[in-house]
Amino acid sequence: MKVVIFAGPTLHGVKGREELEALYLPPAAQGDLYRAALAKPVAIGLIDGYFERVPSVSHKEILWAMKQGVHVFGAASMGALRAAELAAFGMEGVGEIHEAFASGALEDDDEVAVVHGDAGEGYRPLSEAMVNIRATLQAAGRAGALDPETRHRLERLAKGLFHAERSWPALFKRGQEAGLDEEGLAACRRFVAENRVDQKQLDGLCLLRTLRAKLEAGLPPKQTRYPFSHTDAWEHIRLKAEALLPQRTQG
Repeated sequence: MKVVIFAGPTLHGVKGREELEALYLPPAAQGDLYRAALAKPVAIGLIDGYFERVPSVSHKEILWAMKQGVHVFGAASMGALRAAELAAFGMEGVGEIHEAFASGALEDDDEVAVVHGDAGEGYRPLSEAMVNIRATLQAAGRAGALDPETRHRLERLAKGLFHAERSWPALFKRGQEAGLDEEGLAACRRFVAENRVDQKQLDGLCLLRTLRAKLEAGLPPKQTRYPFSHTDAWEHIRLKAEALLPQRTQG
């Protein structure tokens, strides 16, 4: 059995192979999932993918992969978005972030977007995801470290930050500037320092464990019912992706 996982900042610092033996690839861009599916893996797990600098993973390549019998799972970041969008076609979503997008509780892509370092840094996150901020503030509220009004105001302030500039220091600075209670902010700082919730990483690990359990139970080829149309747009994506495949040696 062969499994491919696309991950980067979400699993930074995690030894994924301790959870699931798989081929781990960097965050996916358009065409990457198609190229992975050409090798006929049993399943592909999409966690991280690019949003801005390069074209994102297309819906069409996911549909094509599933049409070839490949199971495609999504969680945490780009994977959660695509799984919510393609649930009706059979893409399988995992985790709380996916559930929030699937239910309509979350709608904006910037909820999961972060900036991160390069491969040499292990794709280290350089900003904080809005979903992690929400999860941590909610946990602080449940723990009694944050009153409801302050929590809601901090969430609104965080949402107002550009995703690349979101961080806990930036948020607390905004809170001070907005005149939030200093004692409440101090209590929240202490909570974050000791109990920050990384919901993206939790969901990413959930995907690995879910896939492992399904593989151990036996995962037959993916069955689909939808027709797949070879549109001009799809042919453009396919040909561009194939142009980056290693050239076969003649002989």
